[in-house]
This record gives sequence, structure tokens and C-alpha cells, in this order.
Amino acid sequence: MQLQSTLTCPACHHQATETMPTDACQYFYDCAGCGTRLKPKPGDCCVFCSYGTTPCPPIQEHGKGACCG
Repeated sequence: MQLQSTLTCPACHHQATETMPTDACQYFYDCAGCGTRLKPKPGDCCVFCSYGTTPCPPIQEHGKGACCG
């Protein structure tokens, strides 16, 4: 299981590699480039599933039907 994911801001395209929590969803993420607050897209459980290079640990482990802690 991968715990690192690179988030890409849809507003300014700033990228940052972050460590994903294994025990909870991360619903919000503030872009360090422009300050935009990212929220999951409809149908996604967290910002990593919407904007990251790697989906969150529960999705990696249990598939798309799973949701975060």
C-alpha cells in the first residue's frame, strides 16, 4: 500500500507530495501555491481520490466501493 500521493491543485496546478492518513479521510486541503481549499469531487471520498496520484488507503485496500474511516 502506498501512503504518499502527489496532489495537484486544479486552480493553479501547484503540486505537493503528502502522506495520506490511514485512519481518517482528508476532506479539505489548502493549496500551498494559491490558497485554494480543495474539497472532494462528487462521488469521491477525499481529496486524495479527487486530486492525488494515488487513491486513499481504504480505496487501495477495498476498492472504489469503500469509503474512508
